[in-house]
Amino acid sequence: QVQLVESGGGLVQAGGSLRLSCAASGSIVRINDMGWYRQAPGKQRELVARITRLGVINYAESVKGRFTISRDNAKNTVYLQMNSLKPEDTAAYYCNCKVYVLGYSAQQDYWGQGTQVTVSS
Repeated sequence: QVQLVESGGGLVQAGGSLRLSCAASGSIVRINDMGWYRQAPGKQRELVARITRLGVINYAESVKGRFTISRDNAKNTVYLQMNSLKPEDTAAYYCNCKVYVLGYSAQQDYWGQGTQVTVSS
C-alpha cells in the first residue's frame, strides 16, 4: 500500500556530512509524523529525529546541533542532513512514517529498508 524508498547513506570520514532522503509513495491519504531511527550492531533501534506534519521536531540528545530533519509534504519526502559526523553515528538508518492509507480508518506505521551510514575515524 505504501512504499518508503531511502537514499543517501554511505561511507564518510569523521567531521563529514551526509544527507538522507526518504520518499513515500502509494495509496497515501495523509502522512502525519515522519522520522529517522538508527540501529548499530548489537544495539536497539533508537530515535534520531522526528517531525510532525506541522513541523514540530524532536531530536535525540546525541545529534542535537549536528543533524537537521525536514520534510516536503508535497513530495511526501523526509530528509536528514547530518553534519559533523562521528564514528558513533555509524548505524543502519531507517525512515519511519505514520500514514493514513486509503481504505483504512487508523493510521498505519511504515518503515524503510534501511540505509547504512559508516563514519570512519
